[in-house]
Amino acid sequence: MRHTFTLANGVEIPAVGFGTYKAAEHNDEAIISEAIRQGYRHLDTAAFYFNEEAVGKAVRESGIPREEFFLTSKVWRDRLGYDSTLREFEESCKKLGTDYLDLYLIHWPRPNDLTAEWKDLDVETWKALEDLYKSKKVRAIGVSNFLPHHLNNLLERTSIIPMVNQLEFHPGYMQKAAVDFSQRLGIQVEAWSPIGRARVLGEPLLMELAEKYQVSVAQLCIHFALQCGVLPLPKSSSGERMRQNLDVFGFNIEDDDMHMLMTLPQIGWSGEHPDRERVII
Repeated sequence: MRHTFTLANGVEIPAVGFGTYKAAEHNDEAIISEAIRQGYRHLDTAAFYFNEEAVGKAVRESGIPREEFFLTSKVWRDRLGYDSTLREFEESCKKLGTDYLDLYLIHWPRPNDLTAEWKDLDVETWKALEDLYKSKKVRAIGVSNFLPHHLNNLLERTSIIPMVNQLEFHPGYMQKAAVDFSQRLGIQVEAWSPIGRARVLGEPLLMELAEKYQVSVAQLCIHFALQCGVLPLPKSSSGERMRQNLDVFGFNIEDDDMHMLMTLPQIGWSGEHPDRERVII
């Protein structure tokens, strides 16, 4: 993949990654191996996905050197804190079969108990990530699902600005305040669920624009993220769709079409919000 984003610390990251969360029921390794065959070198996993061993095995068995991959993992919300984060990092590396990660994230800003104190926990966790970064065990550090008030807590009390903020992002759910806030700070925004749910794929405007640009709705959504400066992490269990999801650089969405996509009513939201209980949709 020739296309990359450059993080604030100069590290280059492939511009489209493969999201491995629930990549396939009981068949993660085969799906991840297929993604690698289709050209993905940026693989996004997490302790909570329970597939780090499958990701690591797929990488090793690909025969491609480790340094050609960009591997991301995350510390889960019930493991926040300095010491537990360091332990979780080592466990993730062990499962992935690597002695370093390219990117390590705090998965959510609050623990499972949303009434619990979170500000000190986030700071302690972030300081663990800072130490991992300073010791060169990880090439870049960041957060996931952090809104401006969560980020401000770190900015006011720690020394390194997160390099990445991974957010739910797709037409119909852009989280503009969080994206704009992050981008103003030089934080690279990544999009989980960049294609949204089925409601997004069936949205008449997206279907109309996909036909106009002679691409699939998924390709349109992925390119929309890229054109917004957001790094998409699509997932698929189909080799053909994996390939299509990488083939998103040969067109440009016109300004008026971008504006229509940006101003869609809310559709396709996952029901997840970092400060609230999950909404079942």
